[in-house]
Amino acid sequence: MKKTVSNIVIYTVLILVSITMLAPFVWMVLTAFKTTAETMQIDPFVIVPHVWQTQNFGNVIKAVDFVRLYANTIAMIALRILCAIVTATLSGYAFARLEFKGKNLMFAIVLVQMMVPVQIFIIPQYVMVSKLHMTNSIMGLVFPGVVSAFGTFLMRQAFKQLPRDLEEAARLDGCSIPQTFLFIMSPLTRSSMVALGIFTAVFAYKDLMWPMIVCPDNRATTLASALAKMNAQYQQKYPELMMAALISCVPMIVIYVLFQRQFIEGIATSGGKL
Repeated sequence: MKKTVSNIVIYTVLILVSITMLAPFVWMVLTAFKTTAETMQIDPFVIVPHVWQTQNFGNVIKAVDFVRLYANTIAMIALRILCAIVTATLSGYAFARLEFKGKNLMFAIVLVQMMVPVQIFIIPQYVMVSKLHMTNSIMGLVFPGVVSAFGTFLMRQAFKQLPRDLEEAARLDGCSIPQTFLFIMSPLTRSSMVALGIFTAVFAYKDLMWPMIVCPDNRATTLASALAKMNAQYQQKYPELMMAALISCVPMIVIYVLFQRQFIEGIATSGGKL
């Protein structure tokens, strides 16, 4: 009986929290199909549109070049994922399985980088990007994600969970350290690599400040930056704003639906949160 009551309480709390989390998204979807007059009404019971306005979609598509924004965002995310997986896998293996001088100090520096706000690095990163003439370019957007401190920590944890017997067997078979890493250890951390890729995609997608600083040109910016600029341009046109936000959410929804198992595994493995 006590267990039943406990389960009821737990599930009730979880349902209420889920409703709280979903309410803003549902509100956004419904507002995207309303008229401007409906969104300005004070009546709290006007939730569902009286007439679903599909022309808001056409208005947003005409006003904003979503094809270019999608292309810029997807290119940035893809390159960041590639760079993060390559650098984090190499550094994570070194910190987890190799012995060298200064290893603990170097890993402590990586952890310190995770503890400080990312805004601290914006000025030196922008100076480097400007010196390299990479402003208003995809490479400028990718630059902060070339090396991932979080990815290094995640992959180190993944490699540390593997048994030492695998390396010893590979060494007896004549494998060098690069061969052991490439053919023995890396394939066993594939799920962690996928989780890192998903995390990197989410972090890159919601990055707002860096694209606005390094890519002020609308032709080179990302979806998040374009939405922020639309917020200033369409202050009273909430249906258009919500429709643009809805269109921008599609990539992340698709990624989560396809990779939700790896997404949950990544949270469980790293012990982190978004």
